[in-house]
Amino acid sequence: MPQPEPVFARTTVIVLDSVGIGALPDAEGYGDAGANTLGHLAERRGLALPHLASLGLGNIAPLATVPPAERPRAFFAKMAERSVGKDTLTGHWELMGLWVRRAFRTFPHGFPEELIRRFAEATGRGVLGNKVASGTAIIEELGEEHMRTGAWIVYTSADSVFQIAAHEEVVPLEELYRACEIARRLTLEEPYLVGRVIARPFRGKPGSFVRTANRRDYAVEPFAPTLLDALRDAGFDVWAVGKIEDIFAGRGITRSWRTGSNEEGVETTLARLEEDFTGLLFVNLVDFDSRYGHRRDPEGYARALEAFDARVPDLLARLRPGDLLVITADHGNDPYHEGTDHTREYVPLLAVVAEQEEGRSLGVRETFADLAATLAENFHLRWRPEIGTSFLRELVRQSDEKER
Repeated sequence: MPQPEPVFARTTVIVLDSVGIGALPDAEGYGDAGANTLGHLAERRGLALPHLASLGLGNIAPLATVPPAERPRAFFAKMAERSVGKDTLTGHWELMGLWVRRAFRTFPHGFPEELIRRFAEATGRGVLGNKVASGTAIIEELGEEHMRTGAWIVYTSADSVFQIAAHEEVVPLEELYRACEIARRLTLEEPYLVGRVIARPFRGKPGSFVRTANRRDYAVEPFAPTLLDALRDAGFDVWAVGKIEDIFAGRGITRSWRTGSNEEGVETTLARLEEDFTGLLFVNLVDFDSRYGHRRDPEGYARALEAFDARVPDLLARLRPGDLLVITADHGNDPYHEGTDHTREYVPLLAVVAEQEEGRSLGVRETFADLAATLAENFHLRWRPEIGTSFLRELVRQSDEKER
């Protein structure tokens, strides 16, 4: 029996990394009571986002300088995270249907000495740092000593990450990547269970170090199949832009393009939308989080949002009849909040159906996995996420009503 045709043959999901839209009810338990990435930026700095506003961003929740649209182009909602945690892996995995019940381990006092000793012996270099730190701050603090000694700069954050910084003129990139592979093997073991190992190369001189675009993430593999696996196994395209391939450890992906910035990510996405594919184009734009959220830089964060907003018309112009474009996020990172960590927040959802000029509210979704459930139903997959309720019929019902 032939497979039914998908309702939307080309689906594109763009994750605006860390662009949350208000604290979740359990945010206090994460130290994030009152966090609101978009809300605080709109209120305290002001945001000029006319194109996202026309889609319905200001209809999702009150945003001081982003007014609600009278006739929003997109279907809109905010989604709650059901999984435990507020990290990149957990957010992306839940978007693709995986319910994470156990948080990855964090190391607020640095990594155990036994782990550091084994890492140093296996890589043949010493270790500096081994503490919670901002990536830019720690290379300013220890970069000169690293250049003199050749020792790795190892640090972590409130996330479950083992980060390794090295100057590209001191340690060749391939050696840094090999060291990350060693750390990845070591930290998969009990009792560590670290979510991600991250290569953090940098260049420059003391006082003016700059991290480069050669970052690489080594994530633990998803512990169960996700929408990506199900799409690939059913013969659909799964194209990944940005750090998506790293987040899913390559699982379920058929083609991938690494990018070094939001701008490059958008350009790569536009190029892919010029091509024929049937399946999912999955994009992560990381600058909001890595360059501005963690550094608590509201001005930079706001400019990055406005730069993305300016490209929304280009994205819409690339849509073909039968396309679905979804813009969402994976967690928050309120640049006005204390500390440098992610924030436990709702995320926005804007779903644009190519040939429709008007959307409507999809309410408050109980889990990010509603997106996975929707796409699984769209592609008539046998696989379904353990949690999540599809909103595909809402999208299709609007089309049917207009035709009648």
